[in-house]
Amino acid sequence: MFKTILVPATGSDTDDAVFASALTVGRAFDAHLELLHVHVDAAAMAAAMSADGSGAAIIGGLVERIEQEAGQREEKAKALFQRFCEREGLTIAETPTGQPGPSAQWLREVGDEAYWVAEHGRSADLLLIGRSGDDQGVSIDTIESALLRTGRPVLILPATPLATLPETVVIAWKAAPEAARAVTASMPLLSKAKRILIVTVAEEQGLSDEEGARLMTSLTWHGFDASTRHLQPDRLSAADTLLAAAAEQGALVVMGAYGHSRLREWIFGGFTEHVLRDAAVPVLMMH
Repeated sequence: MFKTILVPATGSDTDDAVFASALTVGRAFDAHLELLHVHVDAAAMAAAMSADGSGAAIIGGLVERIEQEAGQREEKAKALFQRFCEREGLTIAETPTGQPGPSAQWLREVGDEAYWVAEHGRSADLLLIGRSGDDQGVSIDTIESALLRTGRPVLILPATPLATLPETVVIAWKAAPEAARAVTASMPLLSKAKRILIVTVAEEQGLSDEEGARLMTSLTWHGFDASTRHLQPDRLSAADTLLAAAAEQGALVVMGAYGHSRLREWIFGGFTEHVLRDAAVPVLMMH
């Protein structure tokens, strides 16, 4: 079950939709919503931006400007949080209240957003993050950090808020540990779904379809209504083919987050990166 859900509160115009989606998920599981705002460390950012040695006076002015903008963003984020809780009648609590229904909590840290989202995310059951875009919402670095450094499932949201949990779940199946972990992590959502579609995407049918059939059998032992479907990319990429099929069903996608080691960082492969940036449907990922 998802009993604690971490939600970054950015102070951007996307927060309202993200909060609404978080409440939809929270209500389904009587979960506690932890809304985290990370206030930028103005001095550290100014030092990084002025690494060319442009002078202490310039850095000082830059710190003031960054701090002012960060303060305004934090004020907006907290105001959105307070209005959200008042509008939805949410109890604000730091410990379990013993009452049914979701509750909420405001968290604040100073520093790097990607770092603090990972730090708090490790103790949450689920991370719920709005898709980034046009300098709104969290950065792609924060999403990647959440996936790679928490060991927790991350639900990436589209711009349109979730009014209800999708009745159909599409499992983007690949015979890999990441996909297996994603399915396990999504069990609470699978238990709420009316239909589960296990999808493999490849030019030719093969071992992945046999693996999909085995997963279907396993899910039926849990009492789930699961079926399999093989898709061929045709003119579209594998990611576009999958996302188009999910959009047709109004589905939530469950998939592994795949990557490979390059120098000192994990860099996501093209399929995962495409889904992170372009999916118009909710996507639960697990690395």
